[in-house]
Amino acid sequence: MNKLMTQLAALPRDARDTLFLLTVIALIVLPQVENLPWWCSAITAMVLLWRASLAVQARPLPSRWWRVALLAMTLGATYATHRTLLGRDAGVTLVVILLALKTLELRARRDAFVIFFLGFFAMLTNFFYSQSLVTAFTMLLALLGLLTALVNAHMPVGRPPLMQAARTAGWMALAGAPIMLALFLLFPRFAPLWGTPSDAMAGRTGLSSTMRVGTIAELALDDSIAARIKFENDRPPPQSQLYFRGPVLAQFDGREWTALPGWGRGGQWSPNLRVSGEPVRYEVTLEASNRPWLLTLDAAQKAPEAPGFEVTGTPDLQWFANRPINDLVRYRAESYTQFLSGPLKRVGGQLQAYLALPPGTNPRTAALAAEMRADPALAHLDPQADTQAFVQAVQRRLRTGGYTYTLEPGLYGDNTADEFWFDRKEGFCEHIASAFVVLMRNLGVPSRIVTGYQGGEFNSLDNYWVVRQSDAHAWAEVWQEGTGWTRVDPTASVAPGRVGQLQRLVPQPGLFAGAIGAMSPTLAQNIRAAWEAVNNGWNQWVLNYTQSRQLNLLKNIGFEAPSLEDLAYVLLYLLVGASLAGAGWTLWERSRHDPWLRLLGQARARLAKAGLQLPETAPPRQMAQAADARFGPSAQGVRDWLLKLEAQRYAPATPASLSTLRSEFRRLAWPAANPRG
Repeated sequence: MNKLMTQLAALPRDARDTLFLLTVIALIVLPQVENLPWWCSAITAMVLLWRASLAVQARPLPSRWWRVALLAMTLGATYATHRTLLGRDAGVTLVVILLALKTLELRARRDAFVIFFLGFFAMLTNFFYSQSLVTAFTMLLALLGLLTALVNAHMPVGRPPLMQAARTAGWMALAGAPIMLALFLLFPRFAPLWGTPSDAMAGRTGLSSTMRVGTIAELALDDSIAARIKFENDRPPPQSQLYFRGPVLAQFDGREWTALPGWGRGGQWSPNLRVSGEPVRYEVTLEASNRPWLLTLDAAQKAPEAPGFEVTGTPDLQWFANRPINDLVRYRAESYTQFLSGPLKRVGGQLQAYLALPPGTNPRTAALAAEMRADPALAHLDPQADTQAFVQAVQRRLRTGGYTYTLEPGLYGDNTADEFWFDRKEGFCEHIASAFVVLMRNLGVPSRIVTGYQGGEFNSLDNYWVVRQSDAHAWAEVWQEGTGWTRVDPTASVAPGRVGQLQRLVPQPGLFAGAIGAMSPTLAQNIRAAWEAVNNGWNQWVLNYTQSRQLNLLKNIGFEAPSLEDLAYVLLYLLVGASLAGAGWTLWERSRHDPWLRLLGQARARLAKAGLQLPETAPPRQMAQAADARFGPSAQGVRDWLLKLEAQRYAPATPASLSTLRSEFRRLAWPAANPRG
């Protein structure tokens, strides 16, 4: 390491500055690697390494034909990849490639300034894909690096150390921070102020509008955060009642569950929601999902308050936003954990869809239903009037039939319910819920599947409940005459700890996580809780700083009914005040910019007062000669002092300090205002 530092210190300034700039460019591009085509990342790395080797070896830059060929090749590759040269993804690819190629013609300061401009623009493109705390911190380092390179480029003489330019860049950033903060707090926000196109969420895991048996088990392997919940007065319901409702699925083709055709915003009849107990009030910070539904704790009687969105409900108690959730969204809601919903009586064929099954599928499950219906305990009962008796019979079979709860039940075939009830007898929540609903429908009980999240993890550092993708869950609802729809969680019959004590099935930890767990079982958990609390603070106070919070800020400083106009006026006054303060500071700084020049100016002013006018460009020696010619021996002390001042600047081997010269200046006997004899 010491040898490497010595070699870097011995490089010419051009080579050193070029390597520093290339390092900053690499820092800007690095977070984009997962968003760029593989060939773009490879060519960028190759070009930067090539340019670095040219700088170290002091070799000439490639000819124009090399650069034109590379540019043509990358333009063709960009078009072949994105089928366009316009748009976000193609544009970011081109910006990164052009930034890298521009370094191959970095000869003069003008070329460096073009690279600085492209670098600042490329830095901003990182936020098209991620606005996380890690991205923001990385781009802050890149910003300071670019400012350091920019300051260094304005220091053309000698070999100034990069640390000196870095200090100047740091002070520049600090000087601009108040204005940046004022703009962040007060610049009027029109939702959505910052968003990403809908394709930004392509490939993201999460709940879907369909459920193929086995897909939720895949979500259990994803530990990313789906939502954060803040309960009012920090009084959450018991964990066993934390059911966050998502898509409701009622149509089954034998392997996949989907929503009823045309079932979306609106519906065929009122949800007829009947609630009891005290409401639970809470705030949800929902991560981007590229889906329109808003998660609520079962069941919300009123639409969630989501600023910037139009929210509508459905008869099956889902809540939809008017556009997909492509960014972090925060909303408030009120729910009841004790509820019933739906019609109390069956009218016509309105419940027939909840009894339908594909013909010929799961024959052994149908035979099992016929066997249960023949049981004397159930034979005389009506499935739609005495639903609970049939539910209890199925739950009893789940508890006593040797069924197990597992993340790896194997690959199911076409008759998933038959395989669960008779062959494998193991599965995850969607295997159990699907088999349960198929059996209930065969018994004549209208039923459906509800997907969402169950439970959560409390973070004591910020008092938020964290709901992860691994908390994804599927449960059932059955309809009973006179009661309506009620929740049944068949997974609780197989694994009570999954719902009661929240004993999650988790994959085996990796080597690193396993080593940390072996040293301290709670260390990894504490580190994750601390990081998530910090990240949640970033989400709440930065990414989720909305127009309503801006207006609340004005209320806190005295505005009774603040508006966007008030916001603009406050921002204008602050900017004008900051500009005046900056101008005053600049004038003051200019007056004290160079103590040596200030001392020389004071001497010139004293001589002018004595009647000797000298140009501002006159050096100390010329001033000494003019004073000697004008005032004679009476100016001997002034002449000697001016020569000392000259030596202090231009003969640093034996200089007098500025403080000494300043003291002598005050004691000098300046000539009177009369010419020499």
